Amino acid sequence: MQDFLPGLYIVATPIGNLGDLSPRAAAVLGAAGVIAVEDSRVTAGLLRHIGIKTPMTPYHDHNAEGVRPGLIARMATEIVALVSDAGTPLISDPGYKLVRDARAAGHLVATIPGPCAAVAALTLAGLPTDRFLFLGFLPPKEKARADAIAEIAGVRATLVLYESGPRLAACLAALAAGLGDRDAAVTREISKRFEEAVTGTLSMLAARYAEAAPKGEIAVVVAPPQAAAPADARDVDAALADALTRLTTSQAAGEVAKAFGLDRKSLYARALARKAGAN
Repeated sequence: MQDFLPGLYIVATPIGNLGDLSPRAAAVLGAAGVIAVEDSRVTAGLLRHIGIKTPMTPYHDHNAEGVRPGLIARMATEIVALVSDAGTPLISDPGYKLVRDARAAGHLVATIPGPCAAVAALTLAGLPTDRFLFLGFLPPKEKARADAIAEIAGVRATLVLYESGPRLAACLAALAAGLGDRDAAVTREISKRFEEAVTGTLSMLAARYAEAAPKGEIAVVVAPPQAAAPADARDVDAALADALTRLTTSQAAGEVAKAFGLDRKSLYARALARKAGAN
């Protein structure tokens, strides 16, 4: 058996297919003195699959403050493994405070990398992956969700988020309203028998899932905004001429700069030259 030093080990577990558990992850779970879990019923199935009986203790948002000091103390002499129900711990799951406090106490903190639904969804979507933003779950209430979408509307990156089946259609429609009808992909049941990745525009996908809510674990991937086309010089001049009939030179330059995404100083100089020519 591989030797591991005492400390905290963050162990990624399968998001579907139990065969995706790495040999190193299995070795850590077998060597641990205790495994901190979200739901012992879920993790028990994984432990049965690999044939180990390591003790488990619940660790989640509702009990973390009370449980964390005991886990930190055990790390001095034992291996404490942290797992989530599926995938990589801390990704849209509790746990960062345990890592923070373990480091503050001087304990070893190691990660055993493996499956992550957000990254797996990116590989299936066929959308740009050079820059992406993970959003977790958007708020379920309409106003709060619209506000959250408005905050990231201008981010030039592919967006990745998780959603439940019953809320999926409303989420996709809200994304279309707040971001424009971008290309997107809905992935579900990744690594399982009925794995699926459905692509289309946000409005098309919203209509599809409004008819029947899908089952299973769902990740949504949304394309980044398209780069704006360069402003046409004639359109800019026309807008500047109109603005100058209504506004001061400075105000006209500001209005047109905002409308076309251009530099305000250069437009101000352009407006001055236009007024001088008119005189």
